Amino acid sequence: MRRRAAALSSEYRILLVDDEPGVIKSLEVLLKHLGYYFKGVTDPLKAIEMVRNERYDMIVLDYIMQPLHGDKVVEKIREFNEDIYILLLTGHKDLAPPLETIKKLAIQGYCEKSDKFDQLILLIESGIKSISQIRTIKRFQIGLNRILQTVPKIYQLQSIDNILEEILKGIMPLVNSEDAFILVDNVITGNKRVIFKGIGVYQTDLEDFFSKLNPVLMEQTGFARVAKQNVLLDNGIILPLIDGTQKSMGVIYVESRDLKEGAKLLEIFASQAASALSNAFLHSLVNIKNEELNRTYDELKIRYIDTIEVLRLTVDAKDVYTSGHSDRVAYLAVKIGEQFDLSQSDLEILKLGGFFHDIGKIGTTDDILLKAGALSSVEYQEIKKHPLKGAHILSAVSMFKEVVPLVRYHHERIDGKGYPDGLKGEQIPFLARILSVADAYDAMTSERQYRSKLDAREAKKQLIKGRGVQFDAEVVDRFLDIVEEIEINQAEIAVTLDFG
Repeated sequence: MRRRAAALSSEYRILLVDDEPGVIKSLEVLLKHLGYYFKGVTDPLKAIEMVRNERYDMIVLDYIMQPLHGDKVVEKIREFNEDIYILLLTGHKDLAPPLETIKKLAIQGYCEKSDKFDQLILLIESGIKSISQIRTIKRFQIGLNRILQTVPKIYQLQSIDNILEEILKGIMPLVNSEDAFILVDNVITGNKRVIFKGIGVYQTDLEDFFSKLNPVLMEQTGFARVAKQNVLLDNGIILPLIDGTQKSMGVIYVESRDLKEGAKLLEIFASQAASALSNAFLHSLVNIKNEELNRTYDELKIRYIDTIEVLRLTVDAKDVYTSGHSDRVAYLAVKIGEQFDLSQSDLEILKLGGFFHDIGKIGTTDDILLKAGALSSVEYQEIKKHPLKGAHILSAVSMFKEVVPLVRYHHERIDGKGYPDGLKGEQIPFLARILSVADAYDAMTSERQYRSKLDAREAKKQLIKGRGVQFDAEVVDRFLDIVEEIEINQAEIAVTLDFG
């Protein structure tokens, strides 16, 4: 307990006033050893001026001193400082000031002097905890006042850009932040439309904005949206914006290393921000042209795809054996989808699913990803995380919400023995079942560092073996009907994956 108190105490300043230098020296050694910031003086008049001109959180002072007794010192200090925590030392309990005086001067405690300082140290530690709690309460009061001052602004009739800026300006001071951004769905034009606003390092155009998002931040942003949970990072926090129907409408990211109690204030403010945005959209109080929204959305989509493409190529570049794998999977998945007469919209989703299905491997270390031999159980568990990580990366913005299930479930099996969720049969989305077959076939017919590729005949045997067990039986049948006719032409793949 004392170690925890000592770690906390370095933030606080203690002043000892005693006319016996020996007492000061003894306490100085002890308190500094415990990690406390400490100063000691023998002159009570000097102590008064020190408290007046410097910041101290606690003062420990003797009662019987010259030229002023301790109660008179406290009386003068209370004239200009009502907050400092005061402990009074007495040579004997009979010499302690009357209880009425202690109450009047708001003296928090006193103890008798002794050769041992155990009781005094306990009182100091208790006092530091009390000071910490008082600071927390005051910080909440200040934070809540800021929220109360800001909330009317974000409910005012104004443009969505101004509302988002007011939200960020209101939330950042709560945790001494300078950098933050907000991504929110525009529910007027459909929840595929995403609006962005940044402040500080994130106050930039979309191209530069996405370049500032590392894979971990992208993944955790998506997780916050999907799970509707705050995500605490080493240098910031992601807060989901939840509307009145408990739907996730976006996220706020605030960069700060000074979260502590402020995280709760952020949560309170994020709730108000979501309510204000829902209200603005619901009543069509957004003063912005639809064509401008569409232009912003199109730019956002292009830049986010560009960012994920860089990550995807980074994954491919790690391993020469898997280079081009996602391109081929996208191509094969679309070919299978065509056999089911899927709509152009579904074929587009299949294409994106193939293109991005392994994006979650960006966070997998090279020693696992490039391992030539069999993976250990721990390494295999790490690899199995990539569908979920990829799904979270794509979930960061809602425009890819139809693609997320493909990325998340492409390693599920019909018999329920797949991952990450152990879905079985028709619990697995149909497009994910298509992607699973395309992924497996290309993986089997490609060279890997840990095995040689299978020829087309053997790969087909493996698909048949897994028919109705690992893979959807009808998807396997449709694929086998066309596989011999498919000539994977790199130029055709390039055209197929042109997002222009």
